[in-house]
Amino acid sequence: MLHTPRGGAGSGTAAADDRLMSIGAVLNVLRDEFPEVTISKIRFLESEGLVEPQRTPSGYRKFSPEDVERLAYVLRVQRDHYLPLKVIREQLDAMERGEQVTLPSVGQQRDGSDDVPPGEHEERTAARVGRDALLAAVEAEEGQLAEWEAYGLIAPLPDGSFDADAVTVAALVVELGRFGIEPRHLRAMKAAAERDAALVDQIVAPLRRHRNPQTRAHAEARTKELAGLAGRLHTALVHSALGVRPR
Repeated sequence: MLHTPRGGAGSGTAAADDRLMSIGAVLNVLRDEFPEVTISKIRFLESEGLVEPQRTPSGYRKFSPEDVERLAYVLRVQRDHYLPLKVIREQLDAMERGEQVTLPSVGQQRDGSDDVPPGEHEERTAARVGRDALLAAVEAEEGQLAEWEAYGLIAPLPDGSFDADAVTVAALVVELGRFGIEPRHLRAMKAAAERDAALVDQIVAPLRRHRNPQTRAHAEARTKELAGLAGRLHTALVHSALGVRPR
């Protein structure tokens, strides 16, 4: 629940200034819960009016703890409920007025196996959304989705729904499109991701084939860890190649 209006740390006092963070520091805080978040994503959310950081005389962004709280809320609702930014903005405005906000529930799918130990069903639970819900979440049109599918950027599950990863990919493709990057330009990125996935799979495959359920569970954890490291390495390499530094 948000307790302060946007820009709430901007009192001008020395104590308030000490609480302000650079965009790089904000990125490090958010990545604990949202490993995929980027500087570009934070700037985009700012451009959409979801957060309003202060600016130093030289133009550097300075975020208050309340700004970081807003960003975390936006990212969490996008990830867990697939709401479009317009709806999230309305929710934030309502919360600032002290109104109660009810988040929609997202359908949950289970794999239906009966031999999973108690407590592990939650690990396998995955939110899925339909075609219309995905389009609404990323604010895209049917023609765009068809093009993403044609280039193999996202694909529906056998039942026609989309998982959380597909929603994330769609949202990022939309953001890149704002810079003139088209789906056809992303084929090289997809190919690189598939090579990374093949490398990770090669490492964890022996664990996945193990007869011990705990070892197989360890394989899933190792897969997530390696995928996260590969993603962070890719980001760091791109930043290094471009000479980009967080601002």
